[in-house]
Amino acid sequence: MTPASGGSGAVDDGTATLTALDPDGFRALMASHPSGVAVVTTRDGLGNPYGFACTAWCGVSLAPPLLLVCASSTGSTLPVLEAHGWFAVNLLHGPGRRAAEAFATRDAGRFARIPWHLSPGLRLPVLAQDAHTWAECRVIRLTRAGDHTIVLGEVVRTGTAPEPRPAPLLYGMRRYATWPVT
Repeated sequence: MTPASGGSGAVDDGTATLTALDPDGFRALMASHPSGVAVVTTRDGLGNPYGFACTAWCGVSLAPPLLLVCASSTGSTLPVLEAHGWFAVNLLHGPGRRAAEAFATRDAGRFARIPWHLSPGLRLPVLAQDAHTWAECRVIRLTRAGDHTIVLGEVVRTGTAPEPRPAPLLYGMRRYATWPVT
């Protein structure tokens, strides 16, 4: 196996100093493997919705049911999510690509372009037309990690779109795709 290119450090006989991979090399690494696409949403004290597109999310624990999402520390959603203490993770399906594209920008008007409603229990913004499943979560912990913050959440309620549900939306190699249906 040979080392991949794109790094700023070199390894030879173990005496060289390793340096962190440059941002472009790291971005290329992360883009090379597909991930499910989610939109993380919350609301402020006045009821205004906030959200961002996310491919950095995963399950953490079954008991208790925990998941994590990674939020940009400079984005407008993170301080609202931290203050509110609750968030929703909307797992997008193929036709939900419009939501992924809208929430991948910092455009303040994205909630005006994408249909959404408040969940019945926690009153969190849910993108029911674009998500095949969603989870309502209570913030357990926030951990700063470089230019992002890891948000650990306890899942307290889930919902699903009615059958038949379109295949999940994936993002990898800098393009969107869906799982093939067999």
